Amino acid sequence: MHLGQIAGQSPDKPAVVMAGSGRVITFRELNEESNRLAQLLHAEGLRPGDHIAFMLENHPLYLAIAWAAQRSGLYYTAISTRLQQEELAYIVGNCGAKAFITTASMETAAKSPPEVPLRLMLGGTAPGYDSYEERVAEHPPTPIENECEGVDMLYSSGTTGRPKGVKPALSKAPMGEGGPLYQLISLLFQPDADSVYLSPAPLYHAAPLRYCITMHRFGATVVVMEKFDPEAALAAIEKYGVTHSQWVPTMFIRMLKLPEETRARYDVSSLRAAVHAAAPIPIPIKEQMIEWWGPILHEYYAGTEGNCFVYTNSEDWMAHKGTVGRCVLGEVHVVDDDGNELPPGEPGTLYFGNGPQFEYHDDDAKTAASRDPKGRGWSTLGDVGYVDEDGFIYLTDRRAYMIISGGVNIYPQEAENVLAVHPKVADVAVFGVPDAEMGEAVKAVVQPLAMDQAGPELEAELIAYCRDQLAHYKCPRSIDFRPELPRHPTGKLYKRLLKDEYWADRPATA
Repeated sequence: MHLGQIAGQSPDKPAVVMAGSGRVITFRELNEESNRLAQLLHAEGLRPGDHIAFMLENHPLYLAIAWAAQRSGLYYTAISTRLQQEELAYIVGNCGAKAFITTASMETAAKSPPEVPLRLMLGGTAPGYDSYEERVAEHPPTPIENECEGVDMLYSSGTTGRPKGVKPALSKAPMGEGGPLYQLISLLFQPDADSVYLSPAPLYHAAPLRYCITMHRFGATVVVMEKFDPEAALAAIEKYGVTHSQWVPTMFIRMLKLPEETRARYDVSSLRAAVHAAAPIPIPIKEQMIEWWGPILHEYYAGTEGNCFVYTNSEDWMAHKGTVGRCVLGEVHVVDDDGNELPPGEPGTLYFGNGPQFEYHDDDAKTAASRDPKGRGWSTLGDVGYVDEDGFIYLTDRRAYMIISGGVNIYPQEAENVLAVHPKVADVAVFGVPDAEMGEAVKAVVQPLAMDQAGPELEAELIAYCRDQLAHYKCPRSIDFRPELPRHPTGKLYKRLLKDEYWADRPATA
C-alpha cells in the first residue's frame, strides 16, 4: 500500500515507536517528513536513479529518511555506524551519492564530511553540514510529482578487502508496489494493519531496513530498539503487544541465558511470528526457543544480494532439524570444485538459479566470482551445504572458513554450535591456525560469561565438552579467552579478523 494512503486512513496511528525513549512517529508524521525530504532532494536536482547515503544510529527519523528516497525513485545506501573515516569515504564515493545525511552523534562523519553536493546533519551542526531540520522545514509536506519506487543499495561488511555494493535493478514502479519481499512476507508471516513489528537490530543492515519498510506497507507499527538488550527486548514484546519480530541467533542465546525468573517475568504470548536469519543457529538453541515461545519460529536463508530466499517454519524444522529450509525464491544447486552438481547428502558450494540477478557495483571481478563458472546463470553467496532427499537445505559453513588439517576438511561451525550452548560460554569463534605438522589446527576463541572463570580449567572443560559430542579431530586443540568477540550487532561474527591475527602474528608450531 502507498504510505500516503495509510497516513490518510490512520493519521494518528504510531508508525514508529522507539522502544527505549518511547518517542512515537505517527503515520502522518512519517508521511509528511518523508515528503519534505523528498521535496528537498528533488529541489537539489536528484532524480530517479540518483543516489543518497546516510549514516545514523537507530534514530526516530531513520525510516522517514529511507522512505524519502524510496518514494523518490532513488538508490539509497544505509552505512554502518561502526565504520571509520576511510571506509565511510570509500562507500559514499563508490556509490556515487549526491546527498549524505548523518546525526551529531556520528563523530566519524562529523570530523570528515564526505565530498557530496548536499550534506545534512540531524540534531546539531558541524563544519561542512547544513542543518537537516532547517533545510527540510523549507519544503512542503506534499508528494513530489511522478513518485516512483526506489531501492536500497547496501554494502557487504567487507571483512576482507573493500566492501561490495550490491546494486539491484531499479524498477521505477509506481509508488505502492511492494515487490517480491512484500509478497513473501504476506505469504509467510501474514502481517496486517493490526500487527506490531519489533526490530531489535541496527537499521542499516539489510533485513531490518527492508522488513521495517515493508511492514509499514501493511500499515503495521514498527517498534525499534535503540540497542539490543535481552531483557529489554522481552519487556518491549509485553509492553507493545508485539506480534511479529526478527532476530539473529546470538539474541536468542542471550535471552535464554537470562535467569529463569527473569524470562518468566514477561508475557510474550502476543507473538505470532518470530523470524530469524543472518547466522547459523545451534539445534539445542532453536529447540529451547520453540519450547519457550511455541512453534512460531520462522527461519530463512538469504543475502543482501537477494538471489534466493530459503525458508522453513517450526513444524518442518522439527522434522528436519538443522535445516534452513527449502527454496521459496530461486532453485538450489550443490556444486563441487569442478562445477559438477552433487547428489543429495553431498556437501558442496550452494548456487542458486532462476532467481533475481544482482551485480557488485563497479566490481566486475567480484560479480564474476559469484557466478557459476560453467555459465549456467547461477550465483552463490559463498556458503557450503547440502540438500536432503526432501529438498531441505543444510548449511555446513562458509567456504572461506573451512579448515584443512592433515588433509581432512573440517567445518568449524559444528564445534561453534556445540560450544555456544555451554552454560559458561557467552560467544565463541572456531577457525584454523598454522600448524607445522597438520597444516592447520582447530582453535577456539571464547568469550566466557564471566572473565574470572577464564583459564586452563575452563579450557579443559570446554574441550572435553566438545569431544563428548563431536569427533575429536573436529574439536579445538586449544582455547583462548577474550572479554568480547568482534561480532556485528546484526549477528555476524567477524571471524576473519580473529583468524588473521593468528596467521599474521604466530609462527607455525607443532
